[in-house]
Amino acid sequence: MQYRDYYEVLGVARGADADAVKRAYRKLARKYHPDVSKEKNAESKFKEVQEAYEVLRDPEKRAAYDQLGRDYRTGQQFRPPPDWGQRFGHSAGSQRFSDLNGFSDFFSSLFGGAAGAPPPEADAGYLEVSVEEAFTGTKRRVALNEGAQVRARALDVQIPPGVTDGQSLRIPAAGGGPSLIFRIKLRPHSLYVPQGKDVQIELPLAPWEAALGAKVAVPTLGGTVELTVPAGAQSGQKLRLRGRGLPGTPHGDQIVSIKLVTPAAQSAQAKQAYERMKSEFNFDPRAGWP
Repeated sequence: MQYRDYYEVLGVARGADADAVKRAYRKLARKYHPDVSKEKNAESKFKEVQEAYEVLRDPEKRAAYDQLGRDYRTGQQFRPPPDWGQRFGHSAGSQRFSDLNGFSDFFSSLFGGAAGAPPPEADAGYLEVSVEEAFTGTKRRVALNEGAQVRARALDVQIPPGVTDGQSLRIPAAGGGPSLIFRIKLRPHSLYVPQGKDVQIELPLAPWEAALGAKVAVPTLGGTVELTVPAGAQSGQKLRLRGRGLPGTPHGDQIVSIKLVTPAAQSAQAKQAYERMKSEFNFDPRAGWP
């Protein structure tokens, strides 16, 4: 099903207070009420406005909706977490919502009500994928054991691009059984460290590259790009390659963390070079210490 942005439906900011939400609802309800409106699709618009208000007027449900919708935009494919029904699928508010006709499947999947309670779900365990596979998307064939005689059934699971560690994938039920919930587990990578949609990478620099600035070829999941390191860069400093993380709406970024690497003085000439630096730089790295 597709994600619905209830703030967009009412035309209010995400930080709007309860009074602003109520004013927006009343204005739109008058505009689209089927008994008086001459707008096209007035009835469906009126139902959308009702549905949005039913969520945003309730502090508990609004808070849950806000937490769940941080990484989604209108029209994006959406599925609630597997434990969501335990929190809201059979809540006391569901009966009140069931008295209002025409609520969407999206609303029903979150809070129960008019469109029916969420379908039963079964935890199918983890699907382990590499960071590269999370970037491009992939397919996994899994074997499921069914019945008392432990019959094996093969199932192809399509893993979309941009999945993140711990994300749930819901596979619709076959033959009326419960839907299967797989959780994504990203394998550790020697170079990339995913952080949600962002990907962190450590960039080793020589002291002169950090001091003078440099242009460095940096690997990303989508290919190598040239990064400009500013003069005077410090170890631990972070640079951002926008849109170079895992795909999504929006895409994640690649966070480049600078690591200074000091070459050893293994020759007389190298030792002399370090001695010249020591004498020519009036520099005390511990000047701020008591």
